[in-house]
Amino acid sequence: MEFHHIPVMLEEVLQYLDPKPGGIYADGTLGGGGHSLEILKRIVPDGRLIGIDRDPEAIKAARERLKAWSGSFTAVHGNYADIVEILKDLGIEHLDGMIMDLGVSSHQLDEKERGFTYNEDVRLDMRMDTTQDFSAYDVINGYPAEELARIFWQYGEERWSKRIAEFIVRNRPIETTGRLVEVIKAAVPASARRSGPHPARRVFQAVRIEVNRELEHLKEAIDRAVSVLKPGGRLCIITFHSLEDRIVKTQFQRLSNPCICPPKSPVCLCGKTPQVEILTRKPVLPTEDETGSNPRSRSAKLRACRKL
Repeated sequence: MEFHHIPVMLEEVLQYLDPKPGGIYADGTLGGGGHSLEILKRIVPDGRLIGIDRDPEAIKAARERLKAWSGSFTAVHGNYADIVEILKDLGIEHLDGMIMDLGVSSHQLDEKERGFTYNEDVRLDMRMDTTQDFSAYDVINGYPAEELARIFWQYGEERWSKRIAEFIVRNRPIETTGRLVEVIKAAVPASARRSGPHPARRVFQAVRIEVNRELEHLKEAIDRAVSVLKPGGRLCIITFHSLEDRIVKTQFQRLSNPCICPPKSPVCLCGKTPQVEILTRKPVLPTEDETGSNPRSRSAKLRACRKL
């Protein structure tokens, strides 16, 4: 299947990332290479772009799409949280900028065998990196009810988390997405199913986050990305739900104001100095034109910072 991906908030990313000719940049979520292509156009001939993705299919597709730029582009199968090690292996010390477009890609949603969507009946999977062993099957069939309830609430903000977890344990083994949806629907009261989003949406989000350790990796990645930026280098992050956006907002605030001295202290004694300047005091949202033409962008939020 062709790797399909429309780069979200492309113009806004280019505005805040501000790629310069000859610069060194990283795309931590390469996907189909949409953001990378436009960055490359602005940094060649002397610039370099490192494209990172956990999905081997994304790496393969991006290499094909960007083969004309092979002299300036390097694709790496890996995790953006490992940016320090990835750059070290490539002999690169610092970046002029980095972009991360979080969440599941359009291709991963469209390729039904990957098990990311509740609209198809396939084997439970949800792995962004298909080379890893741990999958949604292991979460649904291996976690105790208490742990399932925790991740449904923590990662999906699902109000019926405990009841759904109990129904899942009672109906094991559950091998497919279709059967999981049936169990979720049975657990959620009819009155709740008649209003709001699809009853399985929050659970599927939570399981996907757990399988891929998305929020843990995000926290690690922000600190590590900032550590490899040159002074003036920029970090742009696009999020798609409140949990991701909250982490980015909190981490940016901590890096821009790290002082831990008591509020009434007349002078700073902790010695912690700001590492970044926040460029987006409020998240930047997609335009109406973009949300109309690309529904995936509706929940997108862009935040950016600059290394001091």
